[in-house]
Formats: sequence, structure tokens, C-alpha cells
Amino acid sequence: MKRSYRFTEQKIFEGLMLLAVLLVIGSLLFIVCTVIIKGFPTMTLDMITKTPKGGFYLGKEGGILNAIVGSFYLGIGSTLLAVFLSVPVVIYLHFYGRKNGFFSEMIRLTLNILWGIPSIVYGAFGFILMIFLGLKVSLLAGIITVGLVILPIMVKAIDEAVKTISRDLYDALYSLGATRFESAMVIIFRQALPGVLTAMLISFGRAIGDAAAVLFTTGYTDNIPTGLMQPAATLPLAIFFQLTSPIPEVRDRAYAAALIMTILILLISQLARILTKNYSRHSII
Repeated sequence: MKRSYRFTEQKIFEGLMLLAVLLVIGSLLFIVCTVIIKGFPTMTLDMITKTPKGGFYLGKEGGILNAIVGSFYLGIGSTLLAVFLSVPVVIYLHFYGRKNGFFSEMIRLTLNILWGIPSIVYGAFGFILMIFLGLKVSLLAGIITVGLVILPIMVKAIDEAVKTISRDLYDALYSLGATRFESAMVIIFRQALPGVLTAMLISFGRAIGDAAAVLFTTGYTDNIPTGLMQPAATLPLAIFFQLTSPIPEVRDRAYAAALIMTILILLISQLARILTKNYSRHSII
């Protein structure tokens, strides 16, 4: 009787796990199929090779090249900023701070809190920071704000990657006379490099897909920015502005813009996987 009960319990939980997997996969397929079905018919070469022309928001000619380029500028800039700020934090947590020390635990708690803060709050903070620094809406303001948004993601991902490194490697480096800083450089930029690349991928995807954080900071323009102090368009805001249009042709273009963003993220993901596999061959963990 007890064995039959345990068997039934196992089957129930296996069914629940299978249902959860199907819901996740089904949701992804539904979103992707919706974007493809609605976006592909309106996809044209002009969408990715031209900036908005006169009457674009009335359903006439033009494209969203300004938003594509602006998203790449914003994503690359904020990701580099986040890496620049994240690496020193990870170095302190693993090489200088006490493993379970009060300050190290406070840093991790702070990162968890920052991770859960909505991006619109970061946008409001970025707006206040702009006023304090005397900045106008610009690509630089967007990079700083989005860099802060993805900072906890970057730190947590690199932190988890470094945790997978065997402690024997630390001891071997110290026994050879390496300093803590030299050991950190070897471990983070050599052994944990696949994890760092993954962290950069996750952060870049979040950066180019965030709308709330750039709504008040980056602004929007039909031109491609040529400097950090100029406003920049992004794909999420391009999708938002076109979806709110009362003109059906413009709303259809929003799905085409969403399709472009989905394709870009998929291509970046595949490139990151290839790079991660290549670097993993030369890592000793």
C-alpha cells in the first residue's frame, strides 16, 4: 500500500513537472510565432536600412535603422560599463574579502535587492542624476542608467562563474608566488571567461530590451547619434511608439521591429555559445 502511494505521488509530480516544461516551451513558441506571423509580412529591406522619413509614423516610407543602431550603442556601452564596475566587486568578494564576512554578505544582499528593483525606478534615478549632473537626454545618460540596471546581473553571473573554479587552482597560484590580484586576473579572465561571456550576453540582452530605464534618459530621435551627448532611439521604444499609433500600417511595423529585435538576440546568443565553447576548451576547472 505504501509503495503504491509513493508510486502515485511520483507520477503526479512527474506530470506537474512535464506540465511546467510544456507551459514554458509553449509560451516561448506562442510569443515567437506571434511576432513572426504579424511581423514577417511587413518586413522590408527599408526597415533595416533606412531611418524614418517624413510621414513614417503615418504609414509612409522609412525604416528603423536609427533604433537598431541606437540599441547596439546603448547595449555595448552599458555592458562595458557594467563589466568595468563588476570585475572589481567580484575580485573583492573572492580574493580580498572574508568569505562569510559581514561586508561580503552585505554586498551580496545589496546585489539581490538591486536585482529586484523595477527598471522604471532606475529610470527615475537616472533622470534625477541627469538633473544633478546637468545632462540632457542623451546616449550617455542612457548608458549610465542601463549600466546600473544590468550591474547586479553582471556581478551575480560572474560571481557564480568564479565559484565553480576549484580552490586547488588558487592554492597552486599562491604557491608559485602569484599575488592575489595576479591570481584574480588569471582566474577571472582565463578560467572563468566562458562565464564572463555568458554574463555579458545576459546583460546585453537585458540592455537592448529595456524600455522603462531609457524612457526618461536616452530620449528618442529619428537620427543616428554621432556622439554620446545626443539622444538615441532604441528598439523597445520604437515598438512602443508604433504600437500606440492609431494607424494600422504603423502598428504592423511594430511587430516587424519586434521580429528584428528577436532575430538580433538569437544571433547574439548563438555567437556567445560558439565563443563560450571555444574558450572552454582552453580552461582547466
